[in-house]
Amino acid sequence: MTVTLLLETSPLAFTLLCLVLGLLVGSFLNVVIHRLPIMLEREWQAEYVRFGGTPPPDERFNLMVPRSRCPHCGHLITALENVPLLSYAMLRGRCSACRAPISPRYALVEAVSGLLSAWAAWHFGFGWAAFGALLLSWGLLAMSVIDLETQLLPDKLTLPLLWLGLVFNLGQVFTDLRSAVIGAVAGYLVLWSIYHAFRLLTGKEGMGYGDFKLLALLGAWFGWQRLPAVIILSAGVGAVLGIALIAGKRLKQGQPMPFGPFLAAAGLIVLYWGAPITAAYLSFTGVH
Repeated sequence: MTVTLLLETSPLAFTLLCLVLGLLVGSFLNVVIHRLPIMLEREWQAEYVRFGGTPPPDERFNLMVPRSRCPHCGHLITALENVPLLSYAMLRGRCSACRAPISPRYALVEAVSGLLSAWAAWHFGFGWAAFGALLLSWGLLAMSVIDLETQLLPDKLTLPLLWLGLVFNLGQVFTDLRSAVIGAVAGYLVLWSIYHAFRLLTGKEGMGYGDFKLLALLGAWFGWQRLPAVIILSAGVGAVLGIALIAGKRLKQGQPMPFGPFLAAAGLIVLYWGAPITAAYLSFTGVH
């Protein structure tokens, strides 16, 4: 029995494989989450140099080099210290050299990546839909954490994923290409219009351009028909959480709160349950 045949005929084997793969990818996503904002900042500094600004450091810095190290003592992370979840547990969340605490975010990202990957495999089974769901889940996870930590949604993540959604739908994996193209355009324009209307009414900026691109990305993957569900879910969850944080004095009134994670969470919900949610919404509103 070939490996492909085994994965096609055994949902459990495919799910376990994707679980392990998701844990490994989660470890790489932690690198992306930490380094991509720094890489962008250095690119901006390099641009600023032309106008007399301070040049960025000369050392090479990208997703591959330099090697990962402890931010406190500079200890280089060994291969055994980089095993997803297990290393964090064995080290008890501390650097092996200086015993400084390691952020639990690293283990959390790995765990969430593994679980999302396993669910994608179990839900879709072996095939292009599962492959697409894996790529989309990993991208949305990385963007969500970056947005939470820096309030940035990098074009280097949103734009490739947007185009990738259109490529997948050339074969109608999640929707037809026409719906995907309209979804990408409509997703961008909806939030763009809300942004400018809010700015005209209040003189303030309610969200960033990265949010427009993220909703366009989701429209490219799911089609325009799923956009109402994404918008309603993200806005509803964002409003409830925002009110709860203000009530609990964890967020000051008027303090900005990143919207990207809510869009991403709504996108993942729609990825798996978009059809019944849309049907329920249409039934509730009386639209047929």
